[in-house]
Amino acid sequence: MTSDPGEISRSVAADRDEGNSGVASPRNYQGAFALTTLDRLGCGYLVVEHRRRIVEANAAARLILRCTASSGEEFDQLTSAFMRLLARAPHRPPLGPLCWVVIWNQHEAPFVLNQAADALPHDGTSVVMLVDLDAHLRPNPFMLQRMFGLTTAETRLALLLASGDLPVDVARKLHLSRTTVRSQLSALFAKTNTKRQAELVTLLTRIAILP
Repeated sequence: MTSDPGEISRSVAADRDEGNSGVASPRNYQGAFALTTLDRLGCGYLVVEHRRRIVEANAAARLILRCTASSGEEFDQLTSAFMRLLARAPHRPPLGPLCWVVIWNQHEAPFVLNQAADALPHDGTSVVMLVDLDAHLRPNPFMLQRMFGLTTAETRLALLLASGDLPVDVARKLHLSRTTVRSQLSALFAKTNTKRQAELVTLLTRIAILP
């Protein structure tokens, strides 16, 4: 299952416009900043109470679990989707205070790992981090243009490469010649001080954490 950071950003904006209805809000500014950062990284965050019901979730978690319910039914749908996800994991350990769930795709069994977390209360509540390995993180296009002086065409190419497309895919999608795409890619290498596509994509992924 692939998480689209663009969809995450729209979901975050929708939460803000609707007063965060249906999803428990972070209790302080630091918590809000942390959840926003996790969203930009495509990392899901859940709080699961001792009765195994989800009571808090960020936008990335809702996207990973494919939650599309209205605010009144959102936690029930999130809980059901999360339980189905865990059911695919063989020999899964019980959820501890801090748990990581690594997802390859919607068909493969997830990997569940408990992390020692002495600072968290041992009251049966679990903080669960969802990591979708299929996710392609894309940076803010305006940040790219400001940092590297990219043109609109170069920025569009950078975002498509960050999403997993190859140059030949970009040429076909945008109805451009391969020569044009290669020229834009050369400009990207020069402006970002990278030499290979893999190096460029790694850089773009790291920049995705920026606002």
